[in-house]
Amino acid sequence: MQLQSVSLQTLKRLPLFLNYLKSLPEDGVSNISATTIANALGLNDVQVRKDLALVSTGGRPRIGYVTQKLINDIEQFLGYDDVNTAVIIGAGNLGRALLFYDGFPKYGFNIVAAFDVDPSAVGTAVNGKRILPADKLGDLCTRMKIRIGIITVPETEAQAVCDTLVESGVLAIWNFAPVHLKVPGHILLQNENMACSLAVLSKHLTDQHFR
Repeated sequence: MQLQSVSLQTLKRLPLFLNYLKSLPEDGVSNISATTIANALGLNDVQVRKDLALVSTGGRPRIGYVTQKLINDIEQFLGYDDVNTAVIIGAGNLGRALLFYDGFPKYGFNIVAAFDVDPSAVGTAVNGKRILPADKLGDLCTRMKIRIGIITVPETEAQAVCDTLVESGVLAIWNFAPVHLKVPGHILLQNENMACSLAVLSKHLTDQHFR
């Protein structure tokens, strides 16, 4: 199955399925149907069935899926069983918060280090991860074949950091800086725009207020 054949909406739903399946008692639910998953998550059962058919061939009529096999199939499809090394650039409040997040390993992420220009931060460690000087970024990414760069620097510095990551062989960039980054076509760029999210929340609250 090629990743290009799966829609973004499906990719966003698959982790929801996975989290639900992993929340079930290991000794209590040996088989599960797409309808059960859909009802638990408040989704359309036809859509859930289509999503699962893209990642697993284990479904059987009136039997459903073997729960553990479905978990394995989803993890394999999403690449969670293939550890991706990552670095964080920017060890400020947001960067440190991400370093303290212990949930990355279950999604196949291994953050090996962080980088910063602040002399007071360089040489310290956060949650066991070393903070290295920013001018060492390119060398480490190249030597360790880092695949993912997480950008949490100010917007004025983000493009330069992005360029260094691309030149060093990074294939995917997770950008938290509030700026549009330019990357080559083969680079996957995922933006987390907090301003957009806040605008959606604000608009929803305004609509509710005037109902």
